[in-house]
Amino acid sequence: MNNSITHAPDTAHTPTTQTIHPDGQHARNRNAEEHTESTSSVIAAIAANIAIGIVKFIAAAISGSSAMISEGIHSIVDSGNGLLILLGIKKSKQPADKTHPFGYGKELYFWTLVVAIMIFALGGGFSIYEGAQHMQEVARGHVEIGNTGLNYIVLVISAIIEGLSLRVAIKTFNEARGSSSVFSFIKQAKDPSLFTVVLEDSAALSGLLVALVGVTLTHVFQNPYFDGAASIIIGLLLAGVAVILLRETKGLLIGEGADKHTIERIEQLVESNAFVVECGRILTMYMGPHDMLVALDATFTPDATRDDIMYAIDDIEASIVQELPDVTRIFIESESLRTTLQPSL
Repeated sequence: MNNSITHAPDTAHTPTTQTIHPDGQHARNRNAEEHTESTSSVIAAIAANIAIGIVKFIAAAISGSSAMISEGIHSIVDSGNGLLILLGIKKSKQPADKTHPFGYGKELYFWTLVVAIMIFALGGGFSIYEGAQHMQEVARGHVEIGNTGLNYIVLVISAIIEGLSLRVAIKTFNEARGSSSVFSFIKQAKDPSLFTVVLEDSAALSGLLVALVGVTLTHVFQNPYFDGAASIIIGLLLAGVAVILLRETKGLLIGEGADKHTIERIEQLVESNAFVVECGRILTMYMGPHDMLVALDATFTPDATRDDIMYAIDDIEASIVQELPDVTRIFIESESLRTTLQPSL
């Protein structure tokens, strides 16, 4: 632990900066376990989507169903997305170096953003386009209803496989969110891989249901318009999921801080130290899912010596890390008492 302090109590603003890099072994162990769990759910989703995608395209080629083509595109895009998330998880674990002194934690946020764009453009865009093209072909009388029996078999099998994949993802998701509500956890979560797979698999099951309805209505009424409409609905569903991911990932990528409760708790921990008169500004930023930077101002008692301040900072660091293990870096700047007590202009 490096303690570098310049104590100058006679100045208006004491240039006292404390940089702490806590050990954080407990946090690293916990984070490794969570990453392993989220990785397993991603791998399960990739395997399921590859298998389902191949079968869907075969069924689409035989039946000529637009909805099945959209579902096949959806599965292949989801497979690619899973690989990108795994890439992001791997890159985010790289240790800090001279060019990236705060590490590579935001790699996961970047690749999740790419995933959201792919879902929107490739998944949603192509599905909507395919559905619109199919309906135009129907209007021209160029579409014939093929053998839809295979579609039912593929959709049912796909739903079973997607359900198993979703079950793994939900188990990991529920363990991570604890007692928090689903929407509250998605909004507050700093590890997008935990909810990305759940959203993708949920959209996949919903898409299968839409495709099943579209194929059934097409078969019953002998009207292929229903098939094209189902493809468009699937595209809109994927676009909706993409918008949610884009919104949540944006905040993390540009630098999201801790919530109000965490800020207040840090302030309480700082001011509970006997040598601290007041805790000033508290600035936080998540550099990764479990990698939070904290920078704060602290006013120490006028009779505190250099050693007193060093020990106080060590105690503050230990108390913050013990209660908030995601904190990996703490920067403390000492403010002079005179600056704190002078009236505001």
